[in-house]
Amino acid sequence: MEEEGMEEEGGSGGCEAMMDDQNHNNWGAGDYGRHLLGPAADPLGDRLLHGPTAGPTAGTELPAVPEANGVLRGCEPGKGGAGAGAIAAAININASTSKFLMNVITIEDYKSTYWPKLDSAIDQLLTQSPGDYIPISYEQIYSCVYKCVCQQHSEQMYSDLIKKITNHLERVSKELQASPPDLYIERFNVALGQYMGALQSIVPLFIYMNKFYIETKLNRDLKDDLIKLFTEHVAEKHIYNLMPLLLEAQSTPFQITPSTMANIVKGLYTLRPEWVQMAPALFSKFIPNILPPAVESELQEYAAQDQKLQRELMQNGFDR
Repeated sequence: MEEEGMEEEGGSGGCEAMMDDQNHNNWGAGDYGRHLLGPAADPLGDRLLHGPTAGPTAGTELPAVPEANGVLRGCEPGKGGAGAGAIAAAININASTSKFLMNVITIEDYKSTYWPKLDSAIDQLLTQSPGDYIPISYEQIYSCVYKCVCQQHSEQMYSDLIKKITNHLERVSKELQASPPDLYIERFNVALGQYMGALQSIVPLFIYMNKFYIETKLNRDLKDDLIKLFTEHVAEKHIYNLMPLLLEAQSTPFQITPSTMANIVKGLYTLRPEWVQMAPALFSKFIPNILPPAVESELQEYAAQDQKLQRELMQNGFDR
């Protein structure tokens, strides 16, 4: 099924207005439901379907019927109006409902057309490097998500998204396990930064699924769920190998860049704040208020630590 624009959207209310049945079709719009009840429920429908002798106004010329979806105008008995055109007028599907019914997305459509587009875009976002140009249409992806949500494919789409990202993170974890110690910290930093950067695009693209399914039915948030995936499939599996290397790098100035150390420590704190207890002194250098307030009795110790740091800086070519 070919993609269309987002003219149905009109903001988040556009989706809410279509949530009356399992396909989100707004059956209450217009007089569609009333005409489905049959001519007995609609005198005008009875006259259109059975001619001028069917009701108390027999013999009276019917007024022109307004155009229905650009198909019918002025259907009068005796002029062939009791055929397909008259039935179409009696049903009187309004234009927006008719258009929506013509674009029903089946589960087969979702699997063969919509999810492959989302899958490809997610792949590119997860593997891009900072500054890379990603040749995808954000408007098209946003539209795919919106349409699938409005046709109640949210549960399947959420399941596919979680599975897709989980498989990616498991590959990332295996690559880190194969990294030599001298490259381990830097590669973890790249993996963490790349993933968090990808979330800045992925989460907004799935904003409709987040609002109408994850928040409403699961009482969760998409960003929190995706951060938890990295914690479970990458960080938790590597924290006990990573932390000793970070502590060693901390004791050897400039073994890794300060920005790399800061990114990793702040990232670990975001993923799991309780990891602070593994190395409070390390986290306190980058996260404020981690350690208890300084006390007067420890001022000499603080001064000694500062002097040691200054000596190390001078030994590495930095002037006072």
